[in-house]
Amino acid sequence: MESISAFEIIKIGIGPSSSHTMGPWCAAQRFLDHVQTKTSLEDVVSVSATLYGSLAKTGYGHGTDVAILMGLSGEDFSQIDTTTIPEKVAQIKESGRLMLAGKRSIAFNYDSQVIFEFGISLEFHPNGMRFQANLANGSEITINYFSIGGGFVVREGQDDEEIRNDSKITPYPCHSAKDIVAACKKLNLRVSELVFLNEQTWRSAEEIRSHSLYIWNEMKACMYRGVTRKGVLPGTLNVRRRAYELSKKRLQGQKFSTVDEWVEAIKAGPRDFNTVNKWVSIFALAVNEENASFGRIVTAPTNGASGVLPAVLMYAWCFVPHFDEDSVMDFLLTAGEIGTLYKKGATISAAMGGCQAEIGVSSSMAAAALTEVLGGTKEQVMQAAEIAMEHHLGMTCDPIGGLVQIPCIERNTMGAIKAITASNIALDDDPAGARVTLDDVIKTMWQTAQDMNTKYKETSEGGLAMVPVNVAEC
Repeated sequence: MESISAFEIIKIGIGPSSSHTMGPWCAAQRFLDHVQTKTSLEDVVSVSATLYGSLAKTGYGHGTDVAILMGLSGEDFSQIDTTTIPEKVAQIKESGRLMLAGKRSIAFNYDSQVIFEFGISLEFHPNGMRFQANLANGSEITINYFSIGGGFVVREGQDDEEIRNDSKITPYPCHSAKDIVAACKKLNLRVSELVFLNEQTWRSAEEIRSHSLYIWNEMKACMYRGVTRKGVLPGTLNVRRRAYELSKKRLQGQKFSTVDEWVEAIKAGPRDFNTVNKWVSIFALAVNEENASFGRIVTAPTNGASGVLPAVLMYAWCFVPHFDEDSVMDFLLTAGEIGTLYKKGATISAAMGGCQAEIGVSSSMAAAALTEVLGGTKEQVMQAAEIAMEHHLGMTCDPIGGLVQIPCIERNTMGAIKAITASNIALDDDPAGARVTLDDVIKTMWQTAQDMNTKYKETSEGGLAMVPVNVAEC
């Protein structure tokens, strides 16, 4: 089985959805890369994209069409100034021209060349899309791609040899919780130390540390943007941002001009349970309000669940004694490794497994990571991850209007609090008495995903998505 880097699970992304925004964006880029291996862009007369299944049903709310346009334009979501995206999209629609791969201007009609097939799903995965390039000689290049969760994309018909060429095998492969515990015992290592050793398959020791801090700084910056912006989120629901007012209230109007000043003000404030609990929610709200606004976030393991891990990590940074940058690295490595177990053993796609695959997985990752940095044993780390997921099993994905707002934003606050609670329980317990293992709960989660009615898997055809919403009350 292929090994997966922790930093493939925790990575820089753009809102509002890893499956419906990042994945299609990457697929559009990959399609153009493929076209350029077959012919020159000068030979391309037109391009089109057709969205199927969940990508079609919730595509407008998730900005899938926007992602397609930006990917075909050669934009990089990790670098683009996200505030310029609406203007760029408007220009394509109004001008009827698209700068293909950022190199060649071609005619492009948005209404006829971005197609939503609401009633058709491709066989392999609910998040299917088809790209087609028509060439000057009358031939065409057509490829189907699938966005399988967390920004991961696969091409239809990708053969085993291609997969093997892209895969890595770590010194101590860990494809289950049992594997992790066994390797830690054999090598006398903590979980984060084992992951650090394996991560050197992809990066040097120094690169692992620097990349961890880069991820952490991006998380902090995202939270800071979230608490310094007010107003209404994009879309038809008119959902107002809350992190700004809540942070302002907690800090009693204190002024700050940088993320570090904001963090120091939090650290210097009250530390009673009620205050800390409210800050955890503010951290999560801030991230997911940015995510809902096409902002830059850290995908962990998805965008819809991107607030959980930063909220728990910021909780530790602000309120756990002696928590430093080394602890940040250990936290992220542990969280990422737990995420790989779900990616390999179940799913991190809400279109496949409902919200248990997003908020549930992120909460499990955060619970394990917090337990690791608080000194828990390897067995307690696994138990914390198990507890967190156990209490998300069966959670549906039912976004109102196909927007990653209701109930998604608040669900991140719940996932963060559950992660902290799961960690506290595990740290005060003897894992030898546990009757359910993390491996058991991952298998159960996948079985639950398969049994779940399709309408509860990111289609906006069931659950809360069917509730009539009074826009004025949002």
